[in-house]
Amino acid sequence: MYWSKIATTEKELDAIAALNYETFVEEIPQHEPDPTRRLVDKFHNENVYLIVYKNTEVVGMAAFRDVRPFSIDQKIGKVENYLDAKDSGYLCEIRLLAVKKAHRNGRVFTKLATAIYRYYYDKGYTACVISGTVREEKLYTQMGFRQFAPTVGTEEARYLPMVLTRKDSKAFRERLREQNIVFYPGPVALENPIMPSTISHRSERFQQELGQMNRQLCKLANAKIVIPIVGTGTLANDAMLGQLKSEFPDGQGLILINGEFGSRLQNQAKQWNLCFDSMEFGWGNPFNLSQIESCLQTGNYKYIVFAHGETSNSILNPLEPLLKLAEKYDAKLCADCISSFGSLPFSMEGMHYATAVSGKALGTIAGLAFVFCKETPDMSNAPLYLNLPYYIEKQIAFTLPHFYIRAVSDALKAYPERFALLERRIELVRNSGLPVKTMYPMIASWQHEKMQQIIQTCALNGFMLHGDSAYLKERGIAQISVIQPKFEKDFRKLMDLISNIMKTFEEVEVQ
Repeated sequence: MYWSKIATTEKELDAIAALNYETFVEEIPQHEPDPTRRLVDKFHNENVYLIVYKNTEVVGMAAFRDVRPFSIDQKIGKVENYLDAKDSGYLCEIRLLAVKKAHRNGRVFTKLATAIYRYYYDKGYTACVISGTVREEKLYTQMGFRQFAPTVGTEEARYLPMVLTRKDSKAFRERLREQNIVFYPGPVALENPIMPSTISHRSERFQQELGQMNRQLCKLANAKIVIPIVGTGTLANDAMLGQLKSEFPDGQGLILINGEFGSRLQNQAKQWNLCFDSMEFGWGNPFNLSQIESCLQTGNYKYIVFAHGETSNSILNPLEPLLKLAEKYDAKLCADCISSFGSLPFSMEGMHYATAVSGKALGTIAGLAFVFCKETPDMSNAPLYLNLPYYIEKQIAFTLPHFYIRAVSDALKAYPERFALLERRIELVRNSGLPVKTMYPMIASWQHEKMQQIIQTCALNGFMLHGDSAYLKERGIAQISVIQPKFEKDFRKLMDLISNIMKTFEEVEVQ
């Protein structure tokens, strides 16, 4: 397979020097011959090299540099004199674009161009300049470059000063974005487009479809009541916590934490001025049920709140044991099920409140949140948009776009078979050879000392792992979600790439 990365090892830099010599000494007579058959660029220490591999062989390269003066400055003067001001804010120069003769095919040039686009855009450059050899003018033009100054060089080695702007690269970048393979835990890539609808949320047809969706949701959750709200999972959790504030204005609660989203529940509870204690078990550590029971024995706790699927570290926290403890100590159990609902079968029957969303394991468009209720909430002091009794009273309290209802109803048709599908997918991850520490049929977490390099290389090749959140970066974690369509095919491609990346880690890194 052809794949791209940023050069980091001594072996890669030696391959670059060899290709540099082959291209700019033997093919284009720009430098004097040397018996080592190696050519080290004069700006070597300032270059970032993008390279293209064929499996484990380096077959293409390009060098990025943003230190002035550029080599092209020395040929034509300051490039800003030829460019629009809006394109001159943050410039870089691409040099040494070369591909081995045996690999000069559309696939290699496309892979190299794709890596160039992704790298320069992600770094925020306003434009890239290049001295393009006249013999490859058509190639550069296809990539979006355009000539901006007179031709330079000798008769044997003539070059075109060319520029690639963000505007000129827009169409190419949009195509790249459409081609990205994502392994995010949300939003989900949709196989079929969501069509707009003009059906009013006050119409009889809408009410019928809403009622049908709610019945399907309650059946899947084994719950009595569900309240759909236009918004995110965080909004649903705010509505749940606001309801607890109204029901237990002075009552003590207990929040269980072993990851980022347990901590977020804690922060939201503080915003509501809830009275609660927190039990923190450490990042990714399982709940200690004995400690929880000991805590419950010491106080008159009215409710317990926790994240069922702790997405941040791929931990599935226990539900049934907590339900038994809540019943034993007469506390209401409430859960953030945003990343667990739809990923595996479980019952919400005993939960006082539970939250979920449309855009995670259910596999449809993000934007609809759900609060499941064991009993009908009958009073609340929360603001109107978060006031659960108001939703019950009005049935359709605020605008609900019809396309959300239709999308969720369509997604629910995949159940219960989708549970088995997600289980098979997580089994693929489990048996892949990746050193995955934690997982459940929604997401897996993988930790590595060079994880940011892995994530960057995957992104250069269009494979988007979940690892940009600060809490993942600081722990060297990337996550792979199994909820996206075409997961099986995409995961096989990802594993081929990761296998090649890992082989480069066996080489000596440049210090």
